[in-house]
Amino acid sequence: MVFSPIAPQSPAIILVEPRSPGNIGMVCRAMANFGATDLRLVNPCQHLHPEAHKFAVFAQELLGRARVYPDLTAALADLHLSVATTRRGGRLRGDPVPAAGVPALLRGFPLGTRFGLVFGREDAGLTSAEVALCTHASAIPTAVDGSLNLAQAVLVYLYELSRTAGAEMIEGQNSRELPTQDEVEAMFGQMEGVLERIGFLNSARPQVRSGQLRQLLLRARPSRGEISLLRGLWDQLAWSINDWRGRRRGTKIDESH
Repeated sequence: MVFSPIAPQSPAIILVEPRSPGNIGMVCRAMANFGATDLRLVNPCQHLHPEAHKFAVFAQELLGRARVYPDLTAALADLHLSVATTRRGGRLRGDPVPAAGVPALLRGFPLGTRFGLVFGREDAGLTSAEVALCTHASAIPTAVDGSLNLAQAVLVYLYELSRTAGAEMIEGQNSRELPTQDEVEAMFGQMEGVLERIGFLNSARPQVRSGQLRQLLLRARPSRGEISLLRGLWDQLAWSINDWRGRRRGTKIDESH
């Protein structure tokens, strides 16, 4: 059976701090087989090492076009949504969808939506903070509690996307109303600043409640206009609490849920 290339819903493949040039080369080979062309590397090893070229085989041109970023925030900035790949869930990571469910995440988004698949370090994966930067999380179900080689994981996700080849996305709609992730992160930065000032966040573990609010708002899929509305809300709240003296004494933050 032959599957079509995944364009026009071709994702950016984002590798966070890959340690092996050979793995980067093999990822390029996997991408080339499915028509993916946007490779983004976050603080990588020497990605143009001869070993990377060796394992890229016929995809060496793709390797040469890879873009390098200093951190994951920068690599995600122009995307509309992103999927963090992880082996585990949890309070800070949410409930990862299986790899086969990733195409369904695109349902209802217009053609032209820019999205990325984010893969972590070969030995340690993604941190909880890095997973939180993405709009979704996903895992590859395996028979044992192990992990796949980096290129193998990339191949699995590209294969799953190839089986729909854009069928989940809506033609004729405009993607310009979708907020980019740098716009969403700017809103989250305002939100967390206000919540910290009013004592809503636990100073010892502020990421718990802020992470829950992030997941809630991302599930709502706000438009660019709604993100602008929320930014105005947080800006007005920040101004109005200028003389705020902190959370009232005796108030306890419940983080049991």
